[in-house]
Amino acid sequence: MAISISTLTSSFSSLSFSSQIHKNPTPFHSLTRPSKSLQFSKTKSPSLTVVATALAEPLTADLETSNLEKYVKSRLPGGFAAQTLIGTGRRKCAIARVVIQEGTGKFIINYRDAKEYLQGNPLWLQYIKIPLATLGYETSYDVFVKAHGGGLSGQAQAISLGIARALLKVSEDHRKPLRKEGLLTRDARVVERKKVGLKKARKAPQFSKR
Repeated sequence: MAISISTLTSSFSSLSFSSQIHKNPTPFHSLTRPSKSLQFSKTKSPSLTVVATALAEPLTADLETSNLEKYVKSRLPGGFAAQTLIGTGRRKCAIARVVIQEGTGKFIINYRDAKEYLQGNPLWLQYIKIPLATLGYETSYDVFVKAHGGGLSGQAQAISLGIARALLKVSEDHRKPLRKEGLLTRDARVVERKKVGLKKARKAPQFSKR
């Protein structure tokens, strides 16, 4: 009996000692928790600012297009069909209706700036500027275009033909220099249609003798 009582007392003493050890770490945990919550709040704040800036970009683009549309309608009362200096150009599947007016050399395509609409491609921008540059009218006329069908390359070449045809209505004397540069010739080349039994217009499947 004496041995068992001594073992019990030793176990009780160990329990009391262990409880004293576990009492101390609690304030340590309570002090460290607020620091974690502060760090978590700091990581959340930048995501809100990024979302706000991303949403602001398309709104400004919509405002610019609406302003350009109002500007074009104010310059062209009655629409494109009511204008006198108008020309229609075609290339592949693209069709462009072009109106020119005296101005400072602005190019507006489908109510957007020409450089933005043609994605800043220097070749396509050169196509639409050649007719005016040939006659020395780079800063004398504003160009308003409605284009649809085909791709941007075809539309740019259709706009070039439309501008050249509109310049003929300004003066018949423009025909000779424009004709010399080949700007009044309609490029009739289109994609050849696919044939039955072939993979494309002329590409045939591989022939096997055996």
